[in-house]
Order: sequence, then C-alpha cells, then structure tokens
Amino acid sequence: MIGEKSSSGGFKTEKVKVRDLIQFFIHMEQMQGAGVPLLDALADIRDTTSNGTLRDVMTDVHRDVSDGASLSESMALHPKIFTNLYISLIKAGEETGDLTGIYRQLVKYLLWVDQMQSNIRKATRYPIIVTGVVLLVIVVMMGYVVPQIVGFLDNLDQDLNIFTTSLVATSEFFASPLFTIFGLPVYGGFVVLITPFLLLTTLRLLRASSDDLAYQIDALYLKMPVGGILIRKITIARYAQTFGALYDSGIDIVQGLKAARQTVTNRAMLEALESVERYIQSGSTLSEAFNASGEFPSLVVRMIKVGEESGNLGPVLDQVSGFYTKDVDEAIQGLIAMIEPALTGVLGIMILWIAVAVFGPIYSMLETIDF
Repeated sequence: MIGEKSSSGGFKTEKVKVRDLIQFFIHMEQMQGAGVPLLDALADIRDTTSNGTLRDVMTDVHRDVSDGASLSESMALHPKIFTNLYISLIKAGEETGDLTGIYRQLVKYLLWVDQMQSNIRKATRYPIIVTGVVLLVIVVMMGYVVPQIVGFLDNLDQDLNIFTTSLVATSEFFASPLFTIFGLPVYGGFVVLITPFLLLTTLRLLRASSDDLAYQIDALYLKMPVGGILIRKITIARYAQTFGALYDSGIDIVQGLKAARQTVTNRAMLEALESVERYIQSGSTLSEAFNASGEFPSLVVRMIKVGEESGNLGPVLDQVSGFYTKDVDEAIQGLIAMIEPALTGVLGIMILWIAVAVFGPIYSMLETIDF
C-alpha cells in the first residue's frame, strides 16, 4: 500500500489485508453484539490490533466518532481501507439500527473475497511459474547446451537436414549478442526470457493510456480460449456476490447494482453490466435485466426469476453466488490441468527436435562408412 500520512505524523506502509478486515468486523460484531458501546469497541480494536496501518486508522476513526461523526462518515475518510461497499453497508446498518447484522454480512462477504483472491492467485501464479521454468529450460538448452553440440556437427562433412539447420540458426540466435545496452551485450536468450514481461507491461501501459484502447484490450482478454472464460466467470462471481451482500442489507436494487459494478475492472464486461441498471430503471425485473445483458447463463436467470416470484430473492442470490464460486473453482482447476500437459508437450517437442537434428547427421555419416 502507498504510504499515507497518519495522525501521528508518520507514514503508514503496512498493508491492510482482507484478513485484517475480517478480524476487524468479527471483533466489532462480537463487541457490539455483547452490548459494548461503539467507542469502547473502536478503542479496543485500536489498542489490540497488530497491524500498524489499521491502528492508525482506528485512532482517526475513534477520534472522529468521539467528535460526533457517524461510523460510516468516519470510515469514508479512509477510502484506501474501507471501500464504498463497506461504507454503503455500514450506513444501511446505521439507518436500520442493525449494525451487528451488517458486520456479519461483511464478514461473510470478506471470507468469500479472501477465498476468491486465493483462487485467483492459484490461477495466475502457477501458470506464470511453470511457464517461466519452461522458458528458462529452453534458454539454457539453446544458449549453452545446443551450441556445444552444434560445434560437433560443424565438424561433420555432411549435408545438414532442415531440422539441423533450423536448430543451428536458433542456437546462434540464443547465444549471440543482438545489441548492447550501456556497453553490455544483450543476448537473444535473454530477449526471449523477458519478452512475456515486456508484452504484459506494454499492454498495461496501452490500457492506461486510453479508454478506447482499454476497452479493446479487455475485449481481447475475454476472447482468449481459456483465460477469457475464466476472467468472465471471476468478474460475474464478484459482481453477483457483492450485489447479494448489498441486497441482503436492504439497499435499493439500483444502488446495489451500481455499487456491485464498482468491483468490475474489465471494460467490456462493465459495459454489459451497466445495461442491467438501465433495464431495471426502464421497468424490467431483475431476471429480465440479467437475461438481456447476455452475461448470465439461463440457469442463473431462472433462479433469479423464481426468487422474484416467491419473494425469496435474498436466499436465491446466495445460491447464485455459490453457483459462480463453484464454477470459478472448476474453471481454475481445469486451467491448471490443461497447462501441465501443454507445457510438458512443449518441452517434449523441443527435446525431440534436438534429438532428430543431432542424430540425423550422425546416422547419415554412419551409413557412408564402409565397415
């Protein structure tokens, strides 16, 4: 987290994690559920939390509440810690007089967020690490191992086949300096190794430079064979869970949809989800709006419709959230299961290429020897 000036004049650098917030709201629910006054509960958290940033924030919140501000107003002064979603829920609890119920709702929501973040890390870190290892193996093989073999092949008085000549050319690219930076040679193998990072950095810079480019890049992400499906499912899962939490707290449907939309970062998905609010404002039911957006499967639309007709939309939204959570888990496991054999196949093809390129000339040479 970026350093932020604290009330004591220092700078807060310790990040407030989701699990810190889970502990905070559990503590608030237990304290206020037992009849402890709000100021005493805030003071207890301020004095017992081990997170320095949260301690400084609680100092400010306690002071502001002591001066007459509401809890939601004092939390709103720290947007990096307490998002609009938290503020909206706390404000709803203040208006209804049921803050302990809101704390429980926030704990439930944050536990889901923590699990989802863990799944997303699993879906991104594992492929990155495995891909990096494969690239490193290829660079080492082509940059250091194959050149020694190529030196042996050059001494053979044989016409080299296409597999061998392509291996020699590739090895020379990996092992040869392409250009220099500050007087230091940059080899082809190093360029190959950092190319994925350069591409990702370039995409991020392009995305930040223009809204139109951001939309086009995000739309491209959604069209990726496997990753696009996963991005779509994660986005809808987060959107559905957030809206469900807001609806259960008694917040107006349109306001809940707007707040839930703030969790969406993909511009192409955001455009589709904005249409849900327009359909609701034009008089459509929630199920009709979800169906018209084109982003929700028919099963979910039918579930929402049943919830509307039976008057049990809250429990149905919980079921929808569970549906998407399971869907995301299955998609992540499927992605991981696909990556392992794919990268193994890449390494296998490279080893087969080297074997054919090396042993082909040797076998041809042996055929010409008269024993």
